[in-house]
Amino acid sequence: MEQQSLRTDDCLESVIKAYSNMVYRLAFSQTRNKSSADDIYQEVFFRYIKKTPRFETEKHRKAWLIRVTINCCKKMWTSSWRKKIVPLDETIVFETKEETNLHYELQKLPVKYRAVIHLFYYEDLSIEEISETLNQKPSTIRTQLTRARYKLKEILKEGYNV
Repeated sequence: MEQQSLRTDDCLESVIKAYSNMVYRLAFSQTRNKSSADDIYQEVFFRYIKKTPRFETEKHRKAWLIRVTINCCKKMWTSSWRKKIVPLDETIVFETKEETNLHYELQKLPVKYRAVIHLFYYEDLSIEEISETLNQKPSTIRTQLTRARYKLKEILKEGYNV
């Protein structure tokens, strides 16, 4: 009996270890705020522990975690508490100057474009996988990705006077 609970804890620990960076990065890309990303991170893994969902493959587990992270971010944006607060300015430290610049330029994109860009470039998901995760048509994802790239190109041109 005790061995079974240890196996569950081991499995939970390995899931958190495997997906913690992905969940946190996605939450941070959506919220643009460290403390909000921390809250979302905790909420996602709390829901995972509470629901104890069963998955056939790791791909399904990853898609579930991405979907829950995005849903938690949407819930945060629409909460009445969130609308009444003023976020503090945070300075995020990145390893290189390029990463810092890219982070701030990506934050200028609308939320729906940031999600697509993040899932495509940082999580290496295909357009079909993103469409399944976000419950949207692949053509919609392709359009959002194209528009996001175009907007990002325009933002980068303005910032660097290219």
